[in-house]
Amino acid sequence: MTDIVDELKWRGLFAQSTDEDALRKALADGPVTFYCGFDPTAASLHVGHLVQVLTMRRLQQAGLRPLALVGGATGQIGDPRPTAERTLNDVATIELWVARLRAQIEPFLDFEGDNPALMVNNLDWTGGMSAIEFLRDIGKHFRVNKMLTKDSVARRLESEQGISYTEFSYQLLQGMDFLELYRRYGCTLQQGGSDQWGNLTAGLDLIHRVEQDAVVHALATPLMTKADGTKFGKTEGGAVWLDPEMTTPYAFYQFWLNVDDRDVSKYLRILSFRSQAELEQLEQQTEERPQARAAQRALAEELTTLVHGADQCAAVIAASKALFGQGELADLDEPTLRAALCELPHARVAELGQVVDLLIAAGLAPSKGGARRTIKEGGAYVNNVKVAAEDAEVTAAELLHGRWLVLRKGKKNLAAVEVTGA
Repeated sequence: MTDIVDELKWRGLFAQSTDEDALRKALADGPVTFYCGFDPTAASLHVGHLVQVLTMRRLQQAGLRPLALVGGATGQIGDPRPTAERTLNDVATIELWVARLRAQIEPFLDFEGDNPALMVNNLDWTGGMSAIEFLRDIGKHFRVNKMLTKDSVARRLESEQGISYTEFSYQLLQGMDFLELYRRYGCTLQQGGSDQWGNLTAGLDLIHRVEQDAVVHALATPLMTKADGTKFGKTEGGAVWLDPEMTTPYAFYQFWLNVDDRDVSKYLRILSFRSQAELEQLEQQTEERPQARAAQRALAEELTTLVHGADQCAAVIAASKALFGQGELADLDEPTLRAALCELPHARVAELGQVVDLLIAAGLAPSKGGARRTIKEGGAYVNNVKVAAEDAEVTAAELLHGRWLVLRKGKKNLAAVEVTGA
């Protein structure tokens, strides 16, 4: 298992640990139980969480036993944001989100074998605890001066809004989680993002104070960043979610397919389960022929398959090809087609008419003269069929699933038309 530390470092997944030599020794001495926590502050995990979920999978494959914690208790408070207080959700909503997050995490882990995974909920050990018990048993071990040094707390103290006692207490709850998992399951390692380092070490400090002879560790992965300075996992439409109802498999695939050349090798190392040799080969291909986007395609296909399944991945690949004339649009099922077209410039029209007018409505031509010129030069397509006549009209028979048209100008300029009154 000690090889996993070197593997994490090569992949860019090792930001810091409390004591690397001690961690290596613990891994060499025998099976290690570790945990990673996820708070239900939304109805789905997003791609930023994939780093932690897939790192858990990687650690389990290396022989460690994972405890995946979905915070029914901590989710009612939320880790402090650097800028403002969180909106507190009602308990029923949090319970629903706990169930949804559990269902998203479970497929990535193995719940059988010698090191089976276990799902846990911190509401199980906090739900029956009184405020007095919490303050006496947990609060007395924390020092406020050290709690104030946490980055998100310090920034909030400097702001006009300040920070509530509720959010300030979050690190006590997360620290108690580590202590409870140490006592219940012999958990000696906590994994998380580097932005969680203050919370990770709070748990270690608590265990050291309460269980003086305990040897426990923390391991932080780096925060994912983008070369252009924007936040990883964000698009113009917002976060990229794992839930297919919140981010369609097609949009999910396209997010990875459109990764910047400067980022793709880093993302592959962090998220892919391909071997080092395979990844180095993809890196070389990107350097030599970036226009082929071989690395992006490999990343998009692997992650879409992991998150949404092989069938959905095949469907979105077929849709991507069909949009550009490399497959039959009519063969695509309606949900996949709709998801693909929603990613394109979009026009809604009440009735069918001439292709010239549709090109203008969809933003592919600035005027009727421009639209006619595109048709005359052989650059206009409806559902991948070249438009021959400048006065050509579209009929209801050409609608895909009775509703959609795909317009193309030249090789790459696509738009969708939704006919609402046909």
